[in-house]
Amino acid sequence: MEPKLNILSIGAGAIGTYFGGSLALKGHNVVFLERPQVAGELENGSLKLSINGDELEIKKPKVVDSLPEAIKQGPYDFALFALKSFDTESALEGFAPFSEQLPPFLCLSNGVENEQAIAKVLGEDKVIYGTVTTAVGRRGNGNIIVDKLRGVGIAKGHPLSERIAKAMDVAGLQAILYEDPASMKWSKMLTNLISNASSAIVDMPPAEVFSHSGLFYLEVKQLREMLFVMKELGIKVVDVPKTPVKALAFALKILPLFILRPLLSKAVGGGRGDKMPSFHIDLHNGRGKSEVSYLNGAVVRNGEILGIPTPANLLLEQKLMALTLGHETIDTYRHKPEKLLADL
Repeated sequence: MEPKLNILSIGAGAIGTYFGGSLALKGHNVVFLERPQVAGELENGSLKLSINGDELEIKKPKVVDSLPEAIKQGPYDFALFALKSFDTESALEGFAPFSEQLPPFLCLSNGVENEQAIAKVLGEDKVIYGTVTTAVGRRGNGNIIVDKLRGVGIAKGHPLSERIAKAMDVAGLQAILYEDPASMKWSKMLTNLISNASSAIVDMPPAEVFSHSGLFYLEVKQLREMLFVMKELGIKVVDVPKTPVKALAFALKILPLFILRPLLSKAVGGGRGDKMPSFHIDLHNGRGKSEVSYLNGAVVRNGEILGIPTPANLLLEQKLMALTLGHETIDTYRHKPEKLLADL
């Protein structure tokens, strides 16, 4: 019988609660690091997980409100790291003084640059590449619902990779091991771009974005740009858990738009349903931050290095950041796709 793991969950957001809670329910020791106001609420309450119709609860979970206190509860085998990409840098500034005392980080954040940032602070040996395809909704602090169970990818190559994957599989998280971390992360990011930035900018749900011929062309263009950048970087497209990314890439490369449109529309509808994408949620919640600079922006930055034009990704990044930072009002492009497309 495998010994139980000691795990530090950086936060009890949607992913932290889902993964940390699922592992805790299987007897692993999980400590959640949260902000003081949230930590107090959870420590005296419970974590709630709704998975496949089952309502699960962890009463009085182990929650701490500072990194020094978290370290006292260790040592840990690994930490769960699934912050938004725009919060990675500030979080790492706080971690830096404790780098020698911290365990390896399993990075489940979206984007392709977070692992490199973690490695600079903690060291290459303390980074495990991961990716999540399960759709998890947040109903409140420490209260989540799994909208669509797909799985989690974990890159091989770290001494802990196989042990973590096995523990997650037993916990029902459906883990798959990958040989190439870059292929895994970039392939997942391809799916993150679909109807994300455009939906936020024009304030239209994905189905309406795909029903507009101009916006659909913009969607396809940004994805084809990303695939070209991946090709020039030598990064292969791979399927991520229960997500046929290779078929998507193949269709994007060879199918004419009139055939591609209904196929992608069906795939997006089945994947997201009526749920608005993350960029839209962040923009319209007034967070003042957006991951578009870490997703579409990553395509643009790598394109510049390679000498590859990426105008669709650049347009989406610039326009969404202008709205996010208040340089333009939300009404500028709301239900005005032609205004957005005029600048392409």
